[in-house]
Amino acid sequence: MAEVAATLVQQLSSLEFDDKVSIYSLMLSRNSQLMASFQVQDTDSAYGDEVSAYSTSLTSSVLSYQFENGRRYHAFRNGIYLFPNDEVEADRLDLMHEMTLVIMNRKLFIAPLGDSPQRVLDLGTGTGIWAMDFGDLFPSSEVIGVDLSPIQPSLVPPNVKFLVDDIEEPWLYNAPFDFVHGRSLACSIKDYKKVIRQSYELSSRTLTRKETAQQNLSRNVAPGGWVEFQDWDMQLYSEDGTTSQTSLENYCDVVFSAFARAGYSTSPGPQLERWLREAGFEDVHAQRYKVPLGVWPKNKYFKTIGSWNLLQAETGFEAAAMAILSRNGGWPKGDILDLVDETRIDARSSSIHPFFYL
Repeated sequence: MAEVAATLVQQLSSLEFDDKVSIYSLMLSRNSQLMASFQVQDTDSAYGDEVSAYSTSLTSSVLSYQFENGRRYHAFRNGIYLFPNDEVEADRLDLMHEMTLVIMNRKLFIAPLGDSPQRVLDLGTGTGIWAMDFGDLFPSSEVIGVDLSPIQPSLVPPNVKFLVDDIEEPWLYNAPFDFVHGRSLACSIKDYKKVIRQSYELSSRTLTRKETAQQNLSRNVAPGGWVEFQDWDMQLYSEDGTTSQTSLENYCDVVFSAFARAGYSTSPGPQLERWLREAGFEDVHAQRYKVPLGVWPKNKYFKTIGSWNLLQAETGFEAAAMAILSRNGGWPKGDILDLVDETRIDARSSSIHPFFYL
């Protein structure tokens, strides 16, 4: 999938400012059996006990997905996560993963984990692509990915497992982790500070990206453990004012305000450093990355990132807007699609220069 998308990014990023941007349709095949394996082996250490606290099999209630407005949504704890979980969204999440790797110069993480991290927890694992990449990188590790939806592929590295659970509920793990990872939880959870507090219970050192934090105090953890959060500042930025009074600006105001009214954390990035300190973490270090939207940057690095961001936004605008505006705002589907279409036009324009921060 990444190779196909990379070809499109190369085509997009090669365009000049006065070229008409053409967005290609991604026809990406995915594993038709998007179901995680929950089979527990005797060699799985504490993992077997953890699974028994949740479920060792996928129940019908977990797989009874909700369908509305042409999209599919999760079933477990129905309604608390407002993005779809269908194949279109799964492809978008994998695009986001590749974009993050480009931003991070192909690094999965920036925490100094050493050569052999053992137990690893991935919060809101989505398609499981980060967890699987990590498991391949560290074959001796045991990686657990947690999500509300069992949409991960069935063919995964032998050291990678997936659980269906709500990360905002109390964590029931019986053994500490060497690394806790969370990425792009903006607009997905309501009590971000609770998730950080529970991470504090499991990690002795913390490193987060936007914001980034380091810490060497802990409770209930293996010595030398790390935590890394990677999340967004969803404020729309432009250095030349070209986003003012655009459909893109209107979209961000409408959609993210709706998420905020519903109680979701919409821009956790700028708050993470403070939240980590409040939870007890020390020696906090913050780092953020500029993420353009579109092919307008002249710099090759930012142009490539902007191209990836534009690709994921092609379906991301609808994914973010549909449920929150229809369920919480009473918007008709047609009005939402009109908003999305107008926003796409602005995102493709080389005369509008938006960016966000990660």
